[in-house]
Amino acid sequence: MPSTLTAPSTERAVAPRDGGAPQRRTRVFALPEARWAAAATVLFLLALPLQLTGDPAWAWGPLYALAYATGGWEPGWAGLQALKKKTLDVDLLMIVAALGAAAIGQVMDGALLIVIFATSGALEALATARTADSVRGLLDLAPAKATRFDTDGSEVIVPVEELEVGDIIVVRPGERVGADGRVLDGASDVDQATITGEPLPVTKEAGDEVFAGTLNGTGALRVRVERDASDTVIARIVRMVQEASETKAPTQLFIEKVEQRYSLGMVAATLAVFLIPLAIGTDLTHSLLRAMTFMIVASPCAVVLATMPPLLSAIANAGRHGVLVKSAVVMERLGQVDAVALDKTGTLTEGTPRVTDIRPLAGSGLNEDELLTLAAAAEHPSEHPLARAVVDAARERGLDLPVTGDFDSTPGVGVSASLDGRAIVVGAPARLLERSSDARSVRAAIAARELEDSGRTAVLVIVDGTPMGLLAIADRLRPDATATVASLASLTGTAPMLLTGDNARAATRLADEVGIDDVRAGLLPQHKVDAVKQLEHAGRRVMVLGDGVNDAPALAAAHTGVAMGRAGSDLALETADAVIVRDELLTVPAVIALSRRARRLVVQNLIIAGVFIAGLVAWDLIGTLPLPLGVAGHEGSTVIVGLNGLRLLRETAWKRAVQ
Repeated sequence: MPSTLTAPSTERAVAPRDGGAPQRRTRVFALPEARWAAAATVLFLLALPLQLTGDPAWAWGPLYALAYATGGWEPGWAGLQALKKKTLDVDLLMIVAALGAAAIGQVMDGALLIVIFATSGALEALATARTADSVRGLLDLAPAKATRFDTDGSEVIVPVEELEVGDIIVVRPGERVGADGRVLDGASDVDQATITGEPLPVTKEAGDEVFAGTLNGTGALRVRVERDASDTVIARIVRMVQEASETKAPTQLFIEKVEQRYSLGMVAATLAVFLIPLAIGTDLTHSLLRAMTFMIVASPCAVVLATMPPLLSAIANAGRHGVLVKSAVVMERLGQVDAVALDKTGTLTEGTPRVTDIRPLAGSGLNEDELLTLAAAAEHPSEHPLARAVVDAARERGLDLPVTGDFDSTPGVGVSASLDGRAIVVGAPARLLERSSDARSVRAAIAARELEDSGRTAVLVIVDGTPMGLLAIADRLRPDATATVASLASLTGTAPMLLTGDNARAATRLADEVGIDDVRAGLLPQHKVDAVKQLEHAGRRVMVLGDGVNDAPALAAAHTGVAMGRAGSDLALETADAVIVRDELLTVPAVIALSRRARRLVVQNLIIAGVFIAGLVAWDLIGTLPLPLGVAGHEGSTVIVGLNGLRLLRETAWKRAVQ
């Protein structure tokens, strides 16, 4: 079937289920394959009744000729181009068969072959275009225009494609950031969930990096553009994903190699089917018709189409559910995974700090709510992530936060504020207690070390110079982490291993929570690579799941690398074979299960195609197979194989994979 697909030019917006940016769905007749197929079909349907009712050939002959031209010129031209490269294309064989049928007077049969062939190609093009739509819809986020400061200080609205590195743009509240860049001044919370899946907006201020397509909060930002529009995070991910329709899985590559030899053999066999009966006295027309029928039914269209539709459909379905699979090669490899290595921070955990413990010191006279209220009141004006964790914890408990005064923040130390004449300081115990030696300070230091030894961050609360208590802050385990680990263990037959640069105590504590026994902590990036290679030397096919720059070497070394779609991990996104856009861990075992089902469908398709070809060839050689029936059987098998692969586009296919 036709394999050269033209990018759609006309699309319509479809609102996605997750409420994000509208998806762009390709209109059927935006595809040239669909337009040519429709024209050929209409011309055929106009000519057929004229021929059947006995009208003269001049009435229906030109219509058939136009049907041949409209439905066959594109695959015929592609076949000739391939022939120049000394490659025999199946498309060209189909056109030759149709012209051969016309040459012996079977004009209607040849036209029918052209129409069915063109229609099958249009369906294949539409399936591939819809695959691209599903993936592109997740990433079609960047605004079309941005507000740029000109050299004279005036503001001008320009297309984002015209922005250059070094330009200054302003991003007002509620707008999407127009380019990757760095904040010059201003402060705001930027929602990066559409790209990274982060559940909370990220505070951005001078010196922070922002990404095109992210949504600005309530503040205004002045941003210096640092990347060209073609090199933004979104653009790079899009380029990565678009390779899905250009890359061929190993099975497909093998089939293409077989196809070349098969096609040459088929041409030789066709000549034999034509010449041998002719040599023993068979009628020329009968011999040519049998040979043309043989060429059609023996063509490996269904075999060629057996591989890509299931894999591309699986890619599309995964894309709709927030898993961007880079290529058909990757989709096939995912089903081969039999060992998994997981990163900790930002992968099994949310990457967002949360208050886990509230510990008033003995003699402070405060209970947990009172200690948290004082800390949150002091931290409230701060934009630091740990401050927000404290304030969020107070809000979750429904505590009323009094208004403080004299707020001050010291980077690396903490914050200070006044409340009802009392001086409140909240910050790092090591810095706040470094010159204190009284009994309460000693107890506070001991408690802080205990919390930090367990993998938490300790925050000390001091009132009027006296330590009053500690808060413990930690990165919270993702809600689906435990279920994901169990599902991966079930799929691969062995529990995942944990590879992390964190200390052993924190790593072991988290591993115990999720059910991981093999914990390797305190690792540098090269150590993670060594762990992956150790498994692969033992014959395992390892999938690494991570999110940070330090995970990139392991992602590259693994059989399959999967990245969590978090900001600040550009290298991981580029290195990984797949990206979990929404950071939903349970999609990882789901996409593995979907890949395995796609591989099963490939095998099914190859069996279906082989049975049809063998049966039709035997019928033609042993008996007399009518050309229309041969065309219908050949194209019918191609359509069946294609539709069988497209089953993975259905929502039920994903639901079955998730179960």
